Amino acid sequence: MPAPPPSLKSRALRLLAQREHSRSELTAKLARHVQEGDDLPALLDALQAKGYIDEARVAASVLHRRAPLLGTQRVLQELRRKGLGEDLVRASADTLAASEVQRARAVWRKRFGAPPASAQERARQMRFLAARGFSTDAVRRAVQGGADDEAQGDAE
Repeated sequence: MPAPPPSLKSRALRLLAQREHSRSELTAKLARHVQEGDDLPALLDALQAKGYIDEARVAASVLHRRAPLLGTQRVLQELRRKGLGEDLVRASADTLAASEVQRARAVWRKRFGAPPASAQERARQMRFLAARGFSTDAVRRAVQGGADDEAQGDAE
C-alpha cells in the first residue's frame, strides 16, 4: 500500500525549511496540491502568525544572497517577483543604493580585473555590469574607478 501524499502543512514546512519564502511564493507552490477540504489561506495565516512566514526575513535573505552579485534594479525586481510589499522594496532600495558603486566595482574586479584597453572593451565591460542591474552612474564609476585603481597600483 503506497504512503499517503504529504499534507499541505508538511509541504509548506518543507519549503520553509529549505529557504525563506514569501506568502505569495508559497501560495503559488502549494496551490496545485490543495485537495478538497484544505484551506490554504488559513494555513498560511497560521504559519504567518507563528512567525514561519516573514516578509522582512525574505527581503534580508534576498539582499544577503543576491546584492553582492547584482545591481539594485535586478535585486528590487526579484523582491517584487516574490510578492513583497512596496514599502519593504523601497526600504531595500535605500539600503542597496548606498553601496551600489562598491558592489559594481567588486563585480567588475572579479570579472575583468584590468582596465579596458579600448573603447570597444570598455563598452563591453559596461554592458556586462548594466545587464546585472547596476545603474548607469554606478557602471560608469565602477569601470572608470577600476582604471584609476590600476593606475594607483602602478604608481606605488
